[in-house]
Amino acid sequence: MQLKNIKCWILSITLVLGLLAFSAQNSFAHFGMVIPSEDIVEDQKDSDLNIKVMFAHPFEGVSMNMEKPAEFGVYVDGKKQDLIESLKPLDFKLYSDKETFKGWQTSYKITRPGDYIFYVEPKPYWEPAEDCYIIHYTKVIVDAFGKEEGWDEEIGLKTEIVPLTRPFGIYAGNIFQGIVKVNGKPAPFSEVEIEHYNEKGAFSAPKGSLVTQVVKCDKNGVFTYAIPKDGWWGFAALNEDEKTIKHGEEEKSIEIGAVLWLKAYEIITNKKNN
Repeated sequence: MQLKNIKCWILSITLVLGLLAFSAQNSFAHFGMVIPSEDIVEDQKDSDLNIKVMFAHPFEGVSMNMEKPAEFGVYVDGKKQDLIESLKPLDFKLYSDKETFKGWQTSYKITRPGDYIFYVEPKPYWEPAEDCYIIHYTKVIVDAFGKEEGWDEEIGLKTEIVPLTRPFGIYAGNIFQGIVKVNGKPAPFSEVEIEHYNEKGAFSAPKGSLVTQVVKCDKNGVFTYAIPKDGWWGFAALNEDEKTIKHGEEEKSIEIGAVLWLKAYEIITNKKNN
């Protein structure tokens, strides 16, 4: 009888640990990150952008090391400009990190009006917890000097979110819509994970399921989300690539993510008029 009780106890502990591990893994969502110092350039003083390229769980402030990307550049006026050689190593820590992690950074000077789409294709990241590789094709759009043309253009990534709502000049509370594409075609019913970049750890989620918001695209590949707070928000539309990558002796699937970052603002209150 005693042996049976011990076995039951061990089984119970194993189940609890398994559930805790499952819960921990599912409270974190991976996001490729391309974060510029400004998303709207109105003055020459803001035209020297500093751009950070990272891989992390943005709300929980947990990072992963990132190899030098396979591709990094900017798309403006219908053309791509290769910026891969401008990337410099970045040692960074988010608020939950116990050590520094490897990312990348660059500077870019904007000299003329336009909408600048910065994009990155990382090298495949092996995620043992999910038993697959991850490749997040990530974009951010910077509007310069009010031109506001080109923000809705598709730039030819393997998968990408094409904005249907202007992805800058957004208030907290605004509705944002985008269309998810894979190989240039709408990807119906794709799952889109959404997280706030909790840069300084100032906010907490009341429940684990509130760390990462989840919506699904409709039959046309269109998703809709109401942005609840100011700050940077990441949208990651997830699909599985038709290709695989060999890991050891096995072929493993590839999670491809179309990631888009945008910044929401609070409206300013004029105290003298209130």
